[in-house]
Amino acid sequence: MEKHNGENLKRIFHKILYPGTAVVVISVPAAAALLIYTFAVAGEDSPIAYVSYVFSAYALVILCTGIVPAVRKIWKWLNSIALVNRFLKDIPFRLNVSLHLSLCINLLYAGMNALSGILYRSIWFGTLAVYYIFLTMMRFLLVRYAHKNGFGKNMDGEWRRYRLCGIILVMMNASLSGVVVMVLHEEGGFHYAGTLIYAMALYAFYTMIMAVINVIRYRRYHSPVMSAAKVINLAAALVSMLSLETAMLTQFNNDNTAPWFRQVMVGSTGIAVSAIVIGAGLYMIVHASRKLKEEREAETKAYE
Repeated sequence: MEKHNGENLKRIFHKILYPGTAVVVISVPAAAALLIYTFAVAGEDSPIAYVSYVFSAYALVILCTGIVPAVRKIWKWLNSIALVNRFLKDIPFRLNVSLHLSLCINLLYAGMNALSGILYRSIWFGTLAVYYIFLTMMRFLLVRYAHKNGFGKNMDGEWRRYRLCGIILVMMNASLSGVVVMVLHEEGGFHYAGTLIYAMALYAFYTMIMAVINVIRYRRYHSPVMSAAKVINLAAALVSMLSLETAMLTQFNNDNTAPWFRQVMVGSTGIAVSAIVIGAGLYMIVHASRKLKEEREAETKAYE
């Protein structure tokens, strides 16, 4: 009898916590409407206020408990789609897709900055366009190579592309330095309208964190082309962080801020970003040259 009562209680609690999708969909807007009515009309001390608080808390609970099964269903449905399943599980295919998307985004962004530079006669936008043109060149080289050879099959060819990307990274530091100089000596910079800066902040931090994680993660696949693609993402993410900093300094600047503060902040960040880009480029050049030398020596010994 006690066991039967215990099972009934479990079913009741389960039904309360998981009432079904329809109840969740109705409860959330109803709870929001009750809270609005409480604060706008009835008042916080009215009897209905207590009802709205309890009902809102329950709506929040069933919303949270309902999210997990919903996410599982969506994930299962996504995995049932062949193309999505391949994207999630096939690393080379995923990288190929991301390379194409990144190439398109870079082309668009470089074009927008170049057009802005021409229309507004701005050296600022022109210098930034040059930076993204360099990124586009590297991504194009990697996309073209991936189409012809795939990943991890021709190591000699991959190391050569890896070294070439390192050379371009070092070269593009000139345009990156130009961006920093423009910020330091002109009033120009990145500026986002309204609250868009908060969305850009989330995007910048997300791209930065993912770029660092992917640089480390993709090393285990032993594909220099994969690694080069992730280093390029890191270079793009670093400029996103620099642009976010200049935008925040521009947008939240006030009369009490010391004139030198902006120059010190942007200058130190710019030097750090420039050092990381140059360091990554030089490492890629030296590391790839060493690997190519080892391969040539191994081939020479094999023929002897």
